[in-house]
Amino acid sequence: MKGKVGLAIGLSVGYVLGTRAGRERYEQMKTQWLKLWNQEPVQRQVAKVQTFATSAAMAVPGVLWEGAKRVTKAVANAQQGSGAKPSAGATGAKVRDVVRDTADKVGDAIEDAAEDAQRAADDVSRAAKTDGK
Repeated sequence: MKGKVGLAIGLSVGYVLGTRAGRERYEQMKTQWLKLWNQEPVQRQVAKVQTFATSAAMAVPGVLWEGAKRVTKAVANAQQGSGAKPSAGATGAKVRDVVRDTADKVGDAIEDAAEDAQRAADDVSRAAKTDGK
């Protein structure tokens, strides 16, 4: 999807910069774009995307904080253990596993956020197409 959006933007910019129609055509396209952008269904979807992005951005630090607490606990537990001093390798392995698990959770949260953002973008696109007809 990023490639398609980038291509569309690139073609639009190239057309605007390369057209012989000049400023008049640019103003006409700008007016049409603003007309579409300011339609109520499009703005509703934009608001949904903004709300989602804000909530997703707020969730990431929480996941990272929980991961940091888990790493700290894993290190503390490995050091206290059964009274015998654990080897550095055993402690490192526990920390590595906790960090890997936390990284997986952060990755999953980011993937979920990206999927939700894609759905919201698709909704905006559908709303724009529906209103444009």
